[in-house]
Amino acid sequence: MAKALVISDYRPTLTVRPEAEIFIGMAGLGVDITIMTFAESEYVEKFRKAGIKIIDFHPEKKLDKKEINYIKEELIRGQYDILHLFNNPAIINGIQAAKKLAVKVVLYRGSAGHINWYDPISHLKFLHSRVDKIVCNSKGVEEYIHQQLFFDKSKTVTINKGHLLEWYDNVQATNLQNYGIPENAFTIICVANNRKVKGIPYLLKAMDLLPENSNIHLILIGKNMVNAKNKKIISNSLNKNKVHFLDFKEKPLEFVAASDVFVLASLERESLTKAVMEAMALGIAPIITNLPGNRELVTDGENGLIIPTKNPKAIADAILKLYHNKDLRIKFGRNSKEKIREKLNNKVSILKTKELYEELSTRY
Repeated sequence: MAKALVISDYRPTLTVRPEAEIFIGMAGLGVDITIMTFAESEYVEKFRKAGIKIIDFHPEKKLDKKEINYIKEELIRGQYDILHLFNNPAIINGIQAAKKLAVKVVLYRGSAGHINWYDPISHLKFLHSRVDKIVCNSKGVEEYIHQQLFFDKSKTVTINKGHLLEWYDNVQATNLQNYGIPENAFTIICVANNRKVKGIPYLLKAMDLLPENSNIHLILIGKNMVNAKNKKIISNSLNKNKVHFLDFKEKPLEFVAASDVFVLASLERESLTKAVMEAMALGIAPIITNLPGNRELVTDGENGLIIPTKNPKAIADAILKLYHNKDLRIKFGRNSKEKIREKLNNKVSILKTKELYEELSTRY
């Protein structure tokens, strides 16, 4: 059985749940797991109960000699088969620590972008010759990495960070009337940190294309949603009073559960977006843009709608289609839950990761 050292940050509990639960599941199958992470992480106690050894350490500086040596000493002491790295400080320092050691180096990649064969930084991470395998969260990410010149395509494997429907059993829909939304409103929601790639301006412009007499309200939850650019876009809209900026919320799933449709207007680089998967697990119909990672979540017309990027009219048309067809919306929500259960399941992620470890550990 493979022995693995994992280095990742498990402090944001809900954000990291799909990843953390993979290792808890693998430990239950007898895989020897040690995790380097911040001791204050809420998941630490769960890891220990699962029989996972915890080392209170996580690298914070790139190419730091002390941190590299600390990891190297643990690799030598523990005689690990696998070194699994999840974020930039862990990846850059971990690769250096593994030099001249027999351990197999596995990296995680969750988004399509910012890996370029001509960029020296990429050769310190995903394009480094010391890397044995890159676990991609979607086929879209894997396809993107394959575009890099001189890259050995055999180094990649797609293993989704699956979810479990049981994680959402206790999510209770909040009362949207407490946030100024009428009782019988048709609500669409987007949960995301407001970065350029999320396409929030196009979603806001779509609101101006909806009939003024419709009872369609938009909820936006995430960091930096309330900014000058977004406010300017809706300032002259006939539907501006139907846009609700709720900024960051500690329990956004309660708002998702209370909504009718989840919309993600991303422009690029999406993989299996966690917020969309959460909405699907809650039975909320998704509308997403035509990006490789997104297409693995939604089959157009079967469990949601796929629309072109940078197209407010397409967003508005998709919203109206579900607004006027309750049966279709219910069908999409039901089929989305089933897709999580059958194809995007955490148990599948556990088994595939275990298989990868066993495959790599036999290559000595």
